[in-house]
Amino acid sequence: MQEEFGDGKRLRYLCQDETRLGLKTIAGRLITARGVKPVGLSQWQRQNFYLYGVVEPLSGYSFFYEFPYLNGDCFQRFLELLSADLGDDIAVIQFDQGSFHKAKALDCPDNIIPIFQPPHSPELNPIERFWEFLKSKLQWESCKTLVQLQQKLTDVLKTITPEMIASLTSYDFILEALFSAAS
Repeated sequence: MQEEFGDGKRLRYLCQDETRLGLKTIAGRLITARGVKPVGLSQWQRQNFYLYGVVEPLSGYSFFYEFPYLNGDCFQRFLELLSADLGDDIAVIQFDQGSFHKAKALDCPDNIIPIFQPPHSPELNPIERFWEFLKSKLQWESCKTLVQLQQKLTDVLKTITPEMIASLTSYDFILEALFSAAS
């Protein structure tokens, strides 16, 4: 929803989540000739980082930031960075029930209004479909360092357009609700 207020501010609906990315190979299907057994090289290193993100199903807007941990401090910093990126816009943001999303110490910026999806229901959050797509682009990558993985991730994110994000995350029930609210 991108409802415009009289003072030029927009009300927007965003979906937020985090995903872990690391040096452990993301396995997937391999296509080979008939009768040839597929072989994929994988590594089991456990170094990782977290990608925090939001997507806007209606427009395809996205904002991502990497952090070393999944905790309240990193989440607070993410909200501050997102708030600055939104500028004067006001965002209603769908969060899951992660404990750091609801921490008492959390100071939600004035232009962010949190709403929480039911517990244990990731299928209701459109950004989950985006994470699945993103990780499919990183299948069978064998990066030796986190810096190499971060560069590969940056390259992949640069190829993803707002139209692709909108296509992946625009669930019918969300669009219907947004259009009904706007009329």
